[in-house]
Amino acid sequence: MKLDASALTVTGRRASNQDAVCSRPELGLFVVADGMGGYEGGEIASRLAIEAIEELVGRTASGCDVFWPLGIDLALGPLENEVAVATALANQRIIAQRRGALAQMGSTIAVLRIDPRAGAILGHVGDSRIYRLRGGTLARLTDDHSLVMELIASGHDPGPDFPWTNVVTRALGTRSSDADIARREVRPGDVFLVCSDGLSGVLDDARIAQLLAVVPATAACRALVDAAYAAGSKDNISVVVVRVEDYSTSSSPGPSGPARSP
Repeated sequence: MKLDASALTVTGRRASNQDAVCSRPELGLFVVADGMGGYEGGEIASRLAIEAIEELVGRTASGCDVFWPLGIDLALGPLENEVAVATALANQRIIAQRRGALAQMGSTIAVLRIDPRAGAILGHVGDSRIYRLRGGTLARLTDDHSLVMELIASGHDPGPDFPWTNVVTRALGTRSSDADIARREVRPGDVFLVCSDGLSGVLDDARIAQLLAVVPATAACRALVDAAYAAGSKDNISVVVVRVEDYSTSSSPGPSGPARSP
């Protein structure tokens, strides 16, 4: 498996950057966290989330003894459980620090874990997103945990002037922190994007697809961030781009079974 991956996070028009990113191709791990709760709180929450997930996945891959802080879900495969446990650990780390000036801090999270046998494992909480570009067609692989999306799902149209587009209904560090976990097929040539709403809130699918086609991944990251800023994004902007250049799979289904198509 050969991945061309890059990550970029910028402050943009905000006074500080409360986002954090992770790009670890050797682990097949790619993460974007968007912190909430004011300058210091959001910055700390997103950093804690990234550190916890990177630590657990790294230790599990190393063969060292590692503690998974909750029981596994028997309906999920091992790598799906790994992503679920990693996000739960991130949630615990943030909750443990929620006191005083940090009492309201939290973070969204979007995790992409690519494995040559299991495919792409996705985990997300909040409105940070994961997309996949395949054959020129862009697909959004996650559904936002947001007030807007919940209204749409219930049959209500919030309209273009809806004032609370920034309200999320799940976040790490809160009581509503369960991650949605999914698995998707991976093919050579696929390009994945993990991003914060500082990008997805201002660029439509056609523009994202156009910019994801840029090579290499470092150039795509810069093009996406620059386009979001030029489109008027008022938030921090964070992206991770992963281009699957070679995807050699095992002849056996591996620990998570065959990957499912969307």
